[in-house]
Amino acid sequence: MASDVDSTPLVGRADLVATARAALLDDVAPGSTAAVFLTGESGVGKTRLLRELGQRLGDAGALVLTGSCLDIGDASPLHPLRQALRRLDVDLPPAAAASVRALLAMFAEDAAGPDGAGALLERVARGLSVIAGGRPVVLVLDDLQWVDRTTRQLLLYLLAGLGDLQLSVLAAVRSESLQGAHPLRRVLTELRRLRSVQVLDLAPLDRAAAEQLAAAVVGRPLPPEAVEQLCQRSGGNPFVVEELARDLRDGRDGLSDTLREVFLARVDALPQPAHRVVHAVAAGVEPVEHWLLAQVVALPEQDLLDAIRATVAHRLVVSSHDGYRLRHRLVAEVLEDELLPAERALLHRRYAEALTAAPGELHQARLAHHWRLAGEPQRALPAAVAAAQEAERLYGYAEAHRHWSVAVELAEGLPDAERATLLRHAAEAAHHCGEYARALALLEKLAAIDVDQTACELHIRRARYLAAAGRSALAEAEYQRALDAADCSPRQRATAAAHLAELLLQLGRYADAGQWAKEALSLAEQAEGATTEVVLASMALGFSEAYRQDPDAGLAVLRRALTTAERAGRPEDVALAYLHLAELLTGPLNRMEEGVVVARRGAERVAELGLGRSYETRLLAIATNGLFRVGQWAEAEKVVAAALRHRPSGTDAVELLLARCRLSVGYGDIEAADRDLDAVATMLAGGGARHVIPLLTLRAGLAMWQGRHDVARHAVQRGLTETRSDDLVIVAVLVWHGLRAEAEAKANRTSVDDNAVRRLRQIVDRVAEKSVRAAQPVRDVVDGYLALCAAEVSRLDVTDPDLWARAAAAWDHRNHPYPAAYSRLRQAEALLARRRRTATAGKLLRQAYQTTQGLGAVPLTDEIRTLAGRARVTLEDTGPLGAREPAGVGGEELAALTAREREVLAAVAEGLTNREIGQRLYISERTIGVHVSHIFDKLQVRTRVQASAIFLRSRT
Repeated sequence: MASDVDSTPLVGRADLVATARAALLDDVAPGSTAAVFLTGESGVGKTRLLRELGQRLGDAGALVLTGSCLDIGDASPLHPLRQALRRLDVDLPPAAAASVRALLAMFAEDAAGPDGAGALLERVARGLSVIAGGRPVVLVLDDLQWVDRTTRQLLLYLLAGLGDLQLSVLAAVRSESLQGAHPLRRVLTELRRLRSVQVLDLAPLDRAAAEQLAAAVVGRPLPPEAVEQLCQRSGGNPFVVEELARDLRDGRDGLSDTLREVFLARVDALPQPAHRVVHAVAAGVEPVEHWLLAQVVALPEQDLLDAIRATVAHRLVVSSHDGYRLRHRLVAEVLEDELLPAERALLHRRYAEALTAAPGELHQARLAHHWRLAGEPQRALPAAVAAAQEAERLYGYAEAHRHWSVAVELAEGLPDAERATLLRHAAEAAHHCGEYARALALLEKLAAIDVDQTACELHIRRARYLAAAGRSALAEAEYQRALDAADCSPRQRATAAAHLAELLLQLGRYADAGQWAKEALSLAEQAEGATTEVVLASMALGFSEAYRQDPDAGLAVLRRALTTAERAGRPEDVALAYLHLAELLTGPLNRMEEGVVVARRGAERVAELGLGRSYETRLLAIATNGLFRVGQWAEAEKVVAAALRHRPSGTDAVELLLARCRLSVGYGDIEAADRDLDAVATMLAGGGARHVIPLLTLRAGLAMWQGRHDVARHAVQRGLTETRSDDLVIVAVLVWHGLRAEAEAKANRTSVDDNAVRRLRQIVDRVAEKSVRAAQPVRDVVDGYLALCAAEVSRLDVTDPDLWARAAAAWDHRNHPYPAAYSRLRQAEALLARRRRTATAGKLLRQAYQTTQGLGAVPLTDEIRTLAGRARVTLEDTGPLGAREPAGVGGEELAALTAREREVLAAVAEGLTNREIGQRLYISERTIGVHVSHIFDKLQVRTRVQASAIFLRSRT
């Protein structure tokens, strides 16, 4: 079943194409035969693959004859060969065309006598040999399941080597058609015995290939949720993927008539008992166990087994050790309209009754599903509640949210008190699984009907949900309302104060966080069972103390809070303890390696606790930032890719997108960085300095690489209005970018804003003054950025190489390679401007170049190359002819590549495009282009073929 979209790429079949080409042409000795039979269900791409392989084999010099079999039995002997010869006649010169017509005329002759069939086959073989003229012949046959008897005999005759020509056969077989005593089954069985014959089964496309195909049809990348739905509905069948993608592209809802007719035809071909089986599996919750299916369809056991076997053979149902599944979920959509509503309800009732009567533990989620669709909400509601509670016990908050939401729907019409309980649970489950907007919406419904909920409790819940959604200003106001509420109990005041302290910590207001933490601890002493409040307040107090006074004492408090949280067992407390500990280590205290380890260990732990979409994402964002700072950018990319699979929202998404954007800015991937910054800006309504300042800093850095110094200046000036933060580090980074923007403007001979420079220098002085009162590790990091600020100021007058040397030394000491390389570039620039110590400048440029090459920092690398070119500095050692010396043999040739670049090169060697590589590695196509450019530079090659050759040579 071929798609009518010929322009779509052939995806997910590169290995199979290579295997088939080798078997049919490259590995076939002169005078020998070979065959490849492609089997697979309808729509899996057999016809498209035949066309692609036929084109490639023809380009390689083979004579390709292409024909299709007809579903008319033996009424037209040798039809596919005759069709192929007629097509060939059109494209041949006159002499060769005459031979083709002579062979076609021979088919019209009556082959009399007992040896007629054998003589005919021999004459066909001789005729093909004449037409081939010494070239290998490839016979391409589609829909071989309908092959006539004479063509079957010809295949056996030729592939047995009874002819005298080099022949290969490439044929496609629809596997669901080979049922019972189909004659082709015997032919394939005989042919399999030949060493020159291969039977290749075309599997459905994997997720990445299906996504690529759909994106090609739609004309743009699809959002993750659309990809997920498309893969589930299509089962990876390329034809179905293309049809669904066209529906998406054209804005059509529902199922197209084409797909509906395709699947109905396959269902109609089933015997009647198999109809009952496929309808039952479609109505069930997969996998449907054998015992359960038996009770629902109520067939005798042998009849049931025969019916199941028929559905499997027709490629509608898949059988596995745990039960039965539909091969395509679309079948369920098609069959739903084929049953009367009463028939569907009856099927679901049978499922529910069978599950209720089953011994052992009840399957509550399935019970709720089937009772609801059977039209009995009063019996579905207890099962939905039990399923939600079971999911929460196992920390499955996403599943719990789904079950509580079903329970809320089923409770329509019940008293407000009962609905309020369900809404309360549903809102909390939504919050835990990262559905923050949904949590807030459910909370507002709860507020409208729950007369027993106190104002204080409502304010605390709303504040928690707002904070998680990234709306920190509104959250802070809600906490203040809770503390001011007259009906607030001592325990609730402790809760509000502890959560407020934690929020202020997230906003970088460490002094305020410490004060509220102390208040929360004092209130917790008056309340019984306030373990959570003690943990939250201790974390905020420990972080504040570590940042502002005593790092060791503050860290000890945080570690004790983590231990207490683990002992108490509340998942959110454990997650927050890991979060703040990792953040403190990778941020202000600059203990990167330890912080990354804590972040990744914490991510694993909170995933076990069911908080993967929320806190695992944020912990992986912290790990990404730490890896970025120590120069492990390839590893950081992998961590980001892993976190993005959770599709986070709210603050979690903001943290992750900012982390990814740092990489994009460093790589020079302007399009990806712009996209992430726009997304963060949209989500940060009501956000605080903790996120706004890094957002504007990255905006300024990106603008500078684009030469848009006015945009960079404006971003920095906006960031300076965010004054409510004690985080001196993010302020120092912002000010450095502001001074750098002015220095870049001067270097590019555009106007410098003297007022902006004056203000920035004043802020530098204030940051320096405040840092004296901070803990020593914080002062060390701030001093590094202040060194960069002082050096940038010198660029506005006469750049001072000594200031840049001090900055480089400071960042070398802290193991931050990127700012160290930048400082060396500027130091070399200053030395060359003074026309002294050019040898030292050359050495500095080579050191910086080596660092940025290893990182993949393209814009900074380009600046280094530009300066080196102007100064006639050679950045890499060259041989006697000016060419780079070979790096060695084997893996040594790839020694200069980073881990990520090796991954990209391996994919290039597979023949993948940049888009295909990006989809495999979960990074943008533009970033892949950056990596490929870097690979070419390091390997000293100009083409993908040359780079692939080096990679393949390194593996031998």
